[in-house]
Amino acid sequence: MSVGSDSILDAFLYETNTLLEQLDSIVLAAEQQDSFSQEDINTIFRIMHTVKGSSAMMEYNSLMTIAHRAEDLFAIIRDKTMDVVPEALRPELFDLLFQTIDFFRQELEHIENEQPLTENIDTLLQKVNRLIDQIRSGGQPQADQPEQAQTASPAAASSHSGFPYGLKLFFDEGCGMENLRAFMLVSSVRDLCSDGDFTYEPQGVDSDPSTADQIVESGFLLCFRNQSDRDAAIQAVTATGSVRSYQTMDMPDAQEKAAEPAAAPQPEAQAEAPKSVESAPAEKPAPTTGGTPQSAAAKAPAGSAKSENGPHHKESLISVNLNKLDQLAAVVGEIVITESMVTASPDLKGLKLDAFTKSARQLRKLTDELQDVSMSLRMVPVSGTFQKMNRIVRDMCKKLGKQVRLTLVGEDTEVDKTIVDSIGDPIMHIVRNSMDHGIEETPQQRIDAGKDPVGEIILSARHTGSEVIIEIQDDGQGVNYDAVLEKAIRNGLALPDVDYSHKDILNFLMAPGFSTNAQVTEYSGRGVGMDVVKKNVEEVGGTVSIASEPGKGMTTTLKIPLTMAIMDGMEVSVGGSIFTIPIHNIRQSFKITDSDLIRDAAGGEMFKCMGSFYPVIRMRDLYHMEGGVSRIEDGILIWLDSGEHSYCLFVDELLGEQQVVVKPLPAYLNRFNIKASGIAGCTILGDGNISIILDVSNLCTYAR
Repeated sequence: MSVGSDSILDAFLYETNTLLEQLDSIVLAAEQQDSFSQEDINTIFRIMHTVKGSSAMMEYNSLMTIAHRAEDLFAIIRDKTMDVVPEALRPELFDLLFQTIDFFRQELEHIENEQPLTENIDTLLQKVNRLIDQIRSGGQPQADQPEQAQTASPAAASSHSGFPYGLKLFFDEGCGMENLRAFMLVSSVRDLCSDGDFTYEPQGVDSDPSTADQIVESGFLLCFRNQSDRDAAIQAVTATGSVRSYQTMDMPDAQEKAAEPAAAPQPEAQAEAPKSVESAPAEKPAPTTGGTPQSAAAKAPAGSAKSENGPHHKESLISVNLNKLDQLAAVVGEIVITESMVTASPDLKGLKLDAFTKSARQLRKLTDELQDVSMSLRMVPVSGTFQKMNRIVRDMCKKLGKQVRLTLVGEDTEVDKTIVDSIGDPIMHIVRNSMDHGIEETPQQRIDAGKDPVGEIILSARHTGSEVIIEIQDDGQGVNYDAVLEKAIRNGLALPDVDYSHKDILNFLMAPGFSTNAQVTEYSGRGVGMDVVKKNVEEVGGTVSIASEPGKGMTTTLKIPLTMAIMDGMEVSVGGSIFTIPIHNIRQSFKITDSDLIRDAAGGEMFKCMGSFYPVIRMRDLYHMEGGVSRIEDGILIWLDSGEHSYCLFVDELLGEQQVVVKPLPAYLNRFNIKASGIAGCTILGDGNISIILDVSNLCTYAR
């Protein structure tokens, strides 16, 4: 595939995914109200029309066909308002839209993974067609309405006996040469099935120009011997750009019609039917005035609005490839390093250069601003990830028979784009875990426990300096500590004669393969979940902690850095080496004496602070360094905190706080498992030397 094709495909995937997110939020909100507003109906119609057109351009026929029929469905609702959908059919309408969204997302995933698209779309297509027929018939099953437009006239039935599956279509008004367009369509159908398996009316479209007027007035009718041939022909029809609308017509045999001469509808009913299924691709919706409609603006994610926002909004937003932002961040990082190297050059020591100092100060100000801007370009709100959880809660409520509401707090909190992409799966696993394990099985169980019969899951995000804290809290039954400990003992994770704290028992939940469910279900029982959460969060430099109170619920907390590219660090020295510690992990530093340390029988050192004891790690001994101080009075003790772990690090001295550019270590060093040794990466200092960035969460494993 060429570079141009790649860019077109990326644009298609981005636009379609954005439209699906907008569609998902609209349908979720409408399901709560059991109705669509007129603005919602117009928006959904435009979304389906856009997906149909772009899919046709990319030659993704399955996507185009489903989008076309969904567009037909909302053309009916748009023309006759939501009142045309009986209340009994509305749950089916919402479910069908969610199934359609899932189908589109599945197909997009196939495209991204270079897998073939789904060819058999008959099941979903039939559901859409059946719902359209039921809406037309006022909510009655189509089998109970033989007199509706699905049945052909006596003349048509008799002239096409043996071909009971009809397909009637109309071309765009004023397109011209309707007879030749019909002949081209016949040629396409002939490639799908043999001449003996279908017929058409009027005949002579290839040689008689007068048939064009007949087609304009009455449409073009194709009749098939087999339903499968008609279904295949529908795809050929939808691929034809000049087709305005089409309808299926199931015609009984001539003998059956002779026995029931009064059962057929009048020709006028057939003439009206195409109007109700028009997809109207050429009919443009009237532009809205006054900006974005309120309901659409409230339900759609930021940046997902299309033409209804007005041209000024289009010009204010632009989508940029993430790789280009990565390159920009790398260049800005090099500028920051180079600026530090220039201003801290050893050649300038002892020189009094007022003009240079003033210029260097201005350069530092500009590089700081450039750095802030480049980082802000990568920052996106977590609202997109949070909104997706609405759909998960909704689907699980239906399948598990539970009543749960999802409350979102702090959706506007911004995090680095790379991190947002990485935390989607962890948050999904935690929400599913709360739905499956946390919330009680029935509303009556909650009432008996003195709770609201409707459970609640609160998904919140907030900033705390250099990191963002995401909490997933439920008001369910909490963790059964005895059951978890029993399962941990059976799995060999715990010893039967050891007294474990609640914190230790909760940590077993994040062990690989651990599950308290006795049976494997769609949502749990395979032991895949919390261990994935821990792994994914730690990969972006974050931590996971769990708190639970039996009968009250459980809270899972994710602490994640805002960005992984540039961070605030504290430079420390050990001998002739310099290390960088992330500022957000440092709680306090101390100057102590040897008498302040407590030693155990194994030789480990502890320091008491605020009523608690914390193990002490000496950097000099940990990395077997030749230089560095050994007397506790000559160095400094730094109290570090990482999730559930706290300990103290002994170093020679603090050199000061500095904003550093995080550089990953070469890939070949991964074979030495350096991350497990407490090394997260490195940075280049102003004098050109390299400083190792410590991984505080992994370094704690060496604390005894």
